[in-house]
Amino acid sequence: MTTPDQSMIGKSGYLIRSVLTPDQELVDVRIASGVISEIAPALSLDPNESEIIEGAQLQLLPGLVDLHTHLREPGREDAETVRTGSAAAALGGFTAVHAMANTDPVADTAGVVEQVVRLGREAGYCDVFAVGAVTQGLNGSELAELGAMAHSMAQVRVFSDDGKCVSDSLVMRRALEYVKQFDGVIAQHAQDPRLTEMAQMNEGVISAKLGLAGWPAVAEEAIIARDVLLAEHVGARLHICHVSTAGSVEIIRRAKARGINVTAEVTPHHLLLTDSLAETYDPIYKVNPPLRTAADVQALRVALADGTIDIVATDHAPHPREAKECEWSEAANGMLGLENALSVVQESMIESGLSNWSTISERMSYAPARIGRTNPSAGHGQEIKVGALANLILVDTKIRRKVREIKSVSKSRNNPYVERELPGQVMFTFLRGEMIVAHGELVKAL
Repeated sequence: MTTPDQSMIGKSGYLIRSVLTPDQELVDVRIASGVISEIAPALSLDPNESEIIEGAQLQLLPGLVDLHTHLREPGREDAETVRTGSAAAALGGFTAVHAMANTDPVADTAGVVEQVVRLGREAGYCDVFAVGAVTQGLNGSELAELGAMAHSMAQVRVFSDDGKCVSDSLVMRRALEYVKQFDGVIAQHAQDPRLTEMAQMNEGVISAKLGLAGWPAVAEEAIIARDVLLAEHVGARLHICHVSTAGSVEIIRRAKARGINVTAEVTPHHLLLTDSLAETYDPIYKVNPPLRTAADVQALRVALADGTIDIVATDHAPHPREAKECEWSEAANGMLGLENALSVVQESMIESGLSNWSTISERMSYAPARIGRTNPSAGHGQEIKVGALANLILVDTKIRRKVREIKSVSKSRNNPYVERELPGQVMFTFLRGEMIVAHGELVKAL
């Protein structure tokens, strides 16, 4: 991998030659003053403004937006910080991430969500939006300061107790009613707590074979079914986190057909990995919700392709080594996801023939920006066109690479793809015209 060209760093404009748009048109792109100023074949160099980047038919995509990231700060800086997590995001092609609320202290007040956003701005690798908790301390009983967080500097629009389910029906109804006032959305971690007590992996043939307590699909599906009915009753926006079963897909599909305002996400790991990996007893594959069957994986892929599932979200969940280097039953749930998400999607969706780069732009940029109601002035989720802010990435889709633990900038190492060969690599990331990643490396070192 080459070192970033120092002559390009700090330039106010760039001419990117010979790149493929999501619709596979070969074009040149000029960036000036943070904005896409020209798109056309064979643009000439402006010596006063631009430095040439030879695209060599790299894939041009809008900056990716992750609606579901765990950055751990404040409180668990041993696992990740806003700075290291947002740097990992930039390397993965993300220009915006939404940081989940299960920090310590919990992001259930205006003060904490503002701190998270401020730390993201200070780091400067990508935009960090805060997700506010639904309930105080994630306790599931008393609503958090939803209005105060929404009207704070952080302008929170996504609320989630992710890691825990809002299992009380009345609390969930009240939350949906409350956020409707300011066009917020409740992002539900769908897991019936009673049906998953002591659960260790997907309930099925393999869990029975291994003697591990099973995590039934119905524990996810029952909560989704309840919540789409509540969302319909209240007339509020509902988002379902990390959908993992074929049954969940069918419930969401029927809800959308009825006009219920529900959206859903799938993680990269649920698009690729299956519960057969639990046979290794390697806790790197322990995650919430658990890896499911090959049939579930295929159903998720089809649902993402046809739009039943709206977006890909990483659920990037870093943990310190001691939380994973232990017995399966004692290990924490969660996997790293930011740096390799696009490669996993390329393998599972593009190379399988189920999707194309135009659709992936919708699923990983435009749709998550809409759902999260990201501030339009930040430029996320904008189409690649003249006048749009230059939140862009360039991807070498032709290479295959072996994932190396040592290359990660995350503070944690719970990466399920280490030593796996994956296609593609993000080579350049631009945030409003500023080059953040060049030739696959951070321009500004950690």
